[in-house]
Amino acid sequence: MTTIQGVDTYHLPDRAHRQWDQGAVDKVWISDITYLRTNEGWLYLCAVRDGCSRRVLGWALDSVQNTDLVERALRMVRTLRGQIPGQVVFHADRGSQFTSAQLHEVAVELDLLQSVGRTGVCWDNAMSESFWATLKSEFYDHYRWATRTDAKRKVAWWIEDFYNRRRLHSSLGMVPPVEFEQKLHSQQERGEQHRTALTLAA
Repeated sequence: MTTIQGVDTYHLPDRAHRQWDQGAVDKVWISDITYLRTNEGWLYLCAVRDGCSRRVLGWALDSVQNTDLVERALRMVRTLRGQIPGQVVFHADRGSQFTSAQLHEVAVELDLLQSVGRTGVCWDNAMSESFWATLKSEFYDHYRWATRTDAKRKVAWWIEDFYNRRRLHSSLGMVPPVEFEQKLHSQQERGEQHRTALTLAA
């Protein structure tokens, strides 16, 4: 189980209420940890995705599952996004990796609003569960993995090259997450230019 309740040092509410897509990127990020089998033993994957674009913004793989794994995934998001807009909701389950004092400190540093679902209610983190099902049914379960190193390399390829940039999503109008974000940014820029032109004209 990855949802073992940790020390409830901080009272964390559910800020997402299953409304992952808020109509813009960097409003709600969702995260979880899953197990991946190899001949050398278990490999643990933490992923952070955007609720609007479905893009995997950050991820980390290791032979142990702890808060360091989650922190590394969040640090990758910071590298990708640059300056993170304040008050992004970071939603996960109540696993000890997500309710630790260490992660609370990281959330404060990055100005994230921590959010957790109810204990044992998988629907409260359904988008993460759906992503794991896609990863395993479309890719990981079709192969045997001799080493953790090989699995890490191929999972990284699947996430960054295939899922983010080539896999089509019906919820995104049949485009990949990266392309969806690019189109969304272009629309926002055109809207801002239009509003600026109207202001100058007035």
